[in-house]
Amino acid sequence: HATSGLELEPPSDEPYLSTSLQDFWGRRWNLMVTYLLRHTVYKPARSFFNNMLGSMWAPLAAVLAAFIVSGLMHELVFYYVTRVSPTWEVTWYFVLHGACVVVEFGVKRVFSGKAQLHWAVSTPLTVGTGAVEKAIEECKVLLDFAKVLWKVNPFW
Repeated sequence: HATSGLELEPPSDEPYLSTSLQDFWGRRWNLMVTYLLRHTVYKPARSFFNNMLGSMWAPLAAVLAAFIVSGLMHELVFYYVTRVSPTWEVTWYFVLHGACVVVEFGVKRVFSGKAQLHWAVSTPLTVGTGAVEKAIEECKVLLDFAKVLWKVNPFW
């Protein structure tokens, strides 16, 4: 921010240009959460699973672990915002996307980068999964919560 002298990182990097779910979740959407999950869940889980599954499969289990934690954290945030018991729909959404990213990793390994969808096909497939719409809806819920907090205490 110019007045405070702080340089803020952008929250996302043009997610509508994503060419895969891996690209969307790992490099374009909610970069701060991606960074946090990478360092607090993915890397420790990869290290843990490396001993059990080996270096080829450990990253896949770690990716799924990160998505599960993300889903659970979303449920927790929504509970604190709405005080409505979890439906687990959000967690299952992240489990599904985690499983799809794992499949994507596997397909990329099998084809070793030899076969790739053109961006004109992969982008609509990625954005068409509902990831962007779901993420926008989450932002709206959090903004509504912030408005309520502001009305209660404008100096929080």
